[in-house]
Amino acid sequence: MSKTVLVVDDEKNIVDILSFNLKKEGYEIVAAYDGKTALEQYSLKRPDLILLDVMLPMLDGFDVCRQIRAADKITPIIMLTAREEETDKVLGLDLGADDYITKPFSIRELQARVKANIRRTDFQTGEPGDEKAGDKASEKVGDRAGGIVIDKERYDVYIDGRSAELTQREFELVSFLAAAPGKVFSREELLHDVWQYEYFGDLRAVDVAVRRLREKIEEDASQPRYIVTKRGVGYFFQDQ
Repeated sequence: MSKTVLVVDDEKNIVDILSFNLKKEGYEIVAAYDGKTALEQYSLKRPDLILLDVMLPMLDGFDVCRQIRAADKITPIIMLTAREEETDKVLGLDLGADDYITKPFSIRELQARVKANIRRTDFQTGEPGDEKAGDKASEKVGDRAGGIVIDKERYDVYIDGRSAELTQREFELVSFLAAAPGKVFSREELLHDVWQYEYFGDLRAVDVAVRRLREKIEEDASQPRYIVTKRGVGYFFQDQ
């Protein structure tokens, strides 16, 4: 079954270009040109991925992302922005977007990120056609790492029996790091192994994901116990 991508942008020519190129890759496209319609189309179509522009009429992309993430932590959201300000990029990631692409961008880069995000979602949810999906059944439920419990079947993390309410990306990140305690991973390696695409030039997504993860699983995010920084190198999981 083909995957559905919701493309949200107030510029029709951008929607047309993205739609044309994604359809060539086999995706079904749903289009919206404002924030209100984007939410309606999301509720109606339940797309497999959302390409979401920041600057939209009626509701901006940040508001759309916030409302979707309040009920859905799984569907990948890639923000599209023409802005260069770091605050805009960080805000989108803080609201739960999986990634962002700054305009102008190459179609090849966008196609790669769409494919990577849909592929990792298939892997986690065990969609048919994913050769690795069956591996889930053999994974131990309630794998304990340090003082937290990583439930690999429910894709959740528990702190003292309480769900940390992680997004899918955050769960993937802590699971990946915890699988190799003490091993330091660079940001480029995390982009490749967790985000599942090659380094395209901006590592802020990794730093923001780590910060959000710490806020949810650490007792004191300013002095992390589990997700530790190796200055000048990257991050590692400290199994205590």
